[in-house]
Amino acid sequence: MAAITASMVGELRAKTDAPMMECKKALTEAEGNMEKAEELLRIKLGNKAGKASARVTAEGVVAAYVDGNVGGMIEINCETDFVTKNDSFLAMAKAAAELVAKNNPADVAALGAVAYEQDGFGPTLEDVRKGLIGKIGENMTFRRFKQFNSGAKLASYLHGTRIGVLVEYEGDDTAAKDVAMHIAAMKPVALSTADVSADLIEKERAVAAGKAEEDRKTAEAAGKPAQSAEIVAKRVEGAVQKFLKEVSLHNQAFVKNDKQTVEAMLKAANTSIKGFTMFIVGEGIEKKVDDFAAEVAAQVAAAKGEKPAA
Repeated sequence: MAAITASMVGELRAKTDAPMMECKKALTEAEGNMEKAEELLRIKLGNKAGKASARVTAEGVVAAYVDGNVGGMIEINCETDFVTKNDSFLAMAKAAAELVAKNNPADVAALGAVAYEQDGFGPTLEDVRKGLIGKIGENMTFRRFKQFNSGAKLASYLHGTRIGVLVEYEGDDTAAKDVAMHIAAMKPVALSTADVSADLIEKERAVAAGKAEEDRKTAEAAGKPAQSAEIVAKRVEGAVQKFLKEVSLHNQAFVKNDKQTVEAMLKAANTSIKGFTMFIVGEGIEKKVDDFAAEVAAQVAAAKGEKPAA
């Protein structure tokens, strides 16, 4: 039987975009015959979508599209960073953002039903997604998207493909673009302190109260006098107010000039922000943490016919 080398696996992966282990299995089954292995992969990867659908997709990209006062932004997830460099995957993400803007689908199912053909996988966006799953061998999902059509002007900013920001505004285009970049860097959660959610404020208040209690215990253990309830209450409220300024866009120090707030910069530019949306790839998704060393050891042991160590 022909030896399966790393270069053979790499060559087959380059031809098919299939996962490394799938390439190795196909080459082994084909006894090193590259053409036969490629044929085996094309057969096997035809039903990859069903097998991959349960796997966690915590990597991915954010794409945005703006045409005048209409725009769309979408997060599309996949399993590994490798796929985020794939040209077909990136083309699908870019097209999906445009389809969101132009069609305003109600949900992911409606988005998938929109007509779109790519690499012969069409005729719908969902068909393209399934086709790419089959070709690449990884699950990928349309996680979330938003259409913008409020009549306000739009400015977008993409930090690579992992952070996307779309700002609705009136006024100066340059100032709005700067704000979009600022949001990507400083990640505010609301436009102003009044817009921060009550749940988030209470969570921060609980954290501040917990810290005050820890400080009280430390002081007590050291024989120092405890602060009065009134002073503790002021400390807690002070911490909450500091938090509100840190997470509200208007109150943040402008990233390009920390001597002024974003609100002051906007006022000087005669510009107002009506709202903003930020997508961060994988935000809130629990990622699977792999023990790479253990995985390699298991593969080596399997190749030798040994049982992996417990």
